Amino acid sequence: MNAILDLVASVGRGAIGACRVAGALALFAVDGLSHLLRPPFYWRMFGRALLEIGYFSLPVVALTAIFTGMVLALQSYTGFARFSAEGAVANVVVLSVTRELGPVLAGLMVAGRVGAAMAAEMGTMRVTDQIDALSTLSTNPMKYLVAPRLAAGIIALPLLVLVADILGVAGGFIVATMKLGFNAEPYLRNTLDFVQTMDVVSGLVKAAVFGFLIALMGCYQGYNSRGGAQGVGAATTAAVVSASILILAFDYVLTEMFFAQ
Repeated sequence: MNAILDLVASVGRGAIGACRVAGALALFAVDGLSHLLRPPFYWRMFGRALLEIGYFSLPVVALTAIFTGMVLALQSYTGFARFSAEGAVANVVVLSVTRELGPVLAGLMVAGRVGAAMAAEMGTMRVTDQIDALSTLSTNPMKYLVAPRLAAGIIALPLLVLVADILGVAGGFIVATMKLGFNAEPYLRNTLDFVQTMDVVSGLVKAAVFGFLIALMGCYQGYNSRGGAQGVGAATTAAVVSASILILAFDYVLTEMFFAQ
């Protein structure tokens, strides 16, 4: 009997802890977003975050996208050849890249690169009392540190995904025409005829949500880190893991919203 009660108590403590963390994260997100609507806005911090998230992440996102498109074309051809449906390769590549693989893979790459950097930077500022120093100088840390990063994440990731969509489709085109023997003109015509505006728009909306989640988790984990260098390391790991899980979870939710019949 005692073992059952202990198990129930353990589950209850875990549920309460999860609710506490979810509530704190929601309040943090609302506080950060509210500062976007109230002056002043620190454009210099916004520009720095936009460069860090967008421009400096471009190489890794571009390489990921182009090789993903190449592999997707190769694997699609291998599967469709069994049913004499090789002509559907172009359709599958453009649909998969624009709807799912472009935003999800770009989000995961940026989460690993930028989310960790945000958490480490802000965690270091927390454990060295720099965030407290901002408050003593009458500068709101949420407005100065968090709000510009949230705005930059929302704007930068859709731009990265737009580039990833183009390069992913280009990677599939290269493999299809140079290795699989497709004619370039019919392949491009099938691609343009099959893709719809909603396919691209849904991917960009996903990217904006993913960018917000990446910036949110990086800022939240770093802002609330404790315990010196060890705490900063734990915050960095937690930022990447939590952002990656949230990206996959929200990908399903957004796909259900856009495409569920």
